Amino acid sequence: MTISEAARSTGSRAAPFAVLDPATGETFDEAPDQPPDELDAVVGRAHQAWYGWREDPSARTTALRAAADAVHSAREDLAPLLTREQGKPLAESYAEVDRTVARLRHFADLAPRTRLINDTRPVPSEIRWRSLGPVAAIVPWNFPLQLAAAKFAPALAAGNTVVLKPSPFTPLSTRLLGALLSALLPEDVLTVVTGREPLGARLVAHPGIRHVTFTGSVPTGRAVAEAAAASLARVTLELGGNDAAVLLDDVEVERIADRLFWAAFRNCGQVCMAVKRVYVPARLHAEVVEALAQRARTVAVGPGLDPGTRLGPVNNAPQLARVEQVVRRALADGARAAAGGHRLERPGYFFAPTILTDVPPDSPVVTQEQFGPVLPVLPYRTLDEAIDAANSTRFGLGGSVWGTDPERAEAVAERLECGTAWINHHAELSLAQPFAGIKNSGVGVAGGAWGLYGNLRPFVVHRAPEDRR
Repeated sequence: MTISEAARSTGSRAAPFAVLDPATGETFDEAPDQPPDELDAVVGRAHQAWYGWREDPSARTTALRAAADAVHSAREDLAPLLTREQGKPLAESYAEVDRTVARLRHFADLAPRTRLINDTRPVPSEIRWRSLGPVAAIVPWNFPLQLAAAKFAPALAAGNTVVLKPSPFTPLSTRLLGALLSALLPEDVLTVVTGREPLGARLVAHPGIRHVTFTGSVPTGRAVAEAAAASLARVTLELGGNDAAVLLDDVEVERIADRLFWAAFRNCGQVCMAVKRVYVPARLHAEVVEALAQRARTVAVGPGLDPGTRLGPVNNAPQLARVEQVVRRALADGARAAAGGHRLERPGYFFAPTILTDVPPDSPVVTQEQFGPVLPVLPYRTLDEAIDAANSTRFGLGGSVWGTDPERAEAVAERLECGTAWINHHAELSLAQPFAGIKNSGVGVAGGAWGLYGNLRPFVVHRAPEDRR
């Protein structure tokens, strides 16, 4: 059986559902719509597989390294498929596959450390670590492979088993990834289930799941937390952001314009930690608007498989409607589109890259997460005003400060209410760093050692004083 055949195969009685190409809006393939009542068997098998998988850390390291090699070898299959279903330019799909490989390799070599508790008592005690059991990983459509690996790689490295559910908008590349890994992992250690609701809701509420890791919207995240609470399962929630970029009065506009533009528009703006608002000193506002608008007007927009494309379509029709709605509302409230502001007249889910000015600060395009190729640019008079505006949101994922004096910029960044702050760049992450938001941007921590320990529980062993040697 080929990898592609394995990715299509299913032992369930699932009927297929259509997968659309966002560059055309038309069906190009199908995926199995797994009945929710099959989850009992899936989770049960994951629980049985956990007993063997948790016992051998060395075998886990070997298997995850082999999995990384297999994914790297399958780049030419994975990347074009990812572009077909997600829409992003092919170069970005290759980069996503490479980040998936990097995550597997990173977590393959991480292991929890046993630690002796040194206090003044005569009773020696030691902290060891145990895995949790079956983990449910719920992944969105913007980075289906990268975010899947961010969830299953630390969970597997910690000794858990994983039931992975991708978005129904992007199930195919995840199924292919699952087929690759299933050939190298023990049976039922990693299971990919695809389907439409209520499959995801039933999975996170399943009493056999011990940890739910979810990336998505705030309302859905609340529902996930409520469902998981019934069985007291642990939850890790990454619920998006409305990241602000604060430009200082000494910023060199042309020097940073490209970096700022792509910090907002990479993956068609469909990035949780993308720049979604820009605050600019009033005297520089017109210059920044024009620099960004010029790039928006000239960037190559098209199907992700076209070699010249830099910006692809919005992934799906509901999200396109959401983008249209917030832009239409902003324009109705008095905003002006310095570039874009409308859907492109062509097949597929294309929206013109949009730079908005004269935007009311209470417009939804400012206060909410637009998650598309739209960027409002707002002037400020004082730095305190800019920081207050940047912090006046229910989100707290990331933020950035831009200027020629790094120490001054860092002092401003310290005042931002977010989980990660960048200086003169944005949305760059190290595999070794923690990634977490505050406020409504999430619960729990992913990334690095924090991601590993988030999939473990402490186990304390005490010895009697007379047993010490």
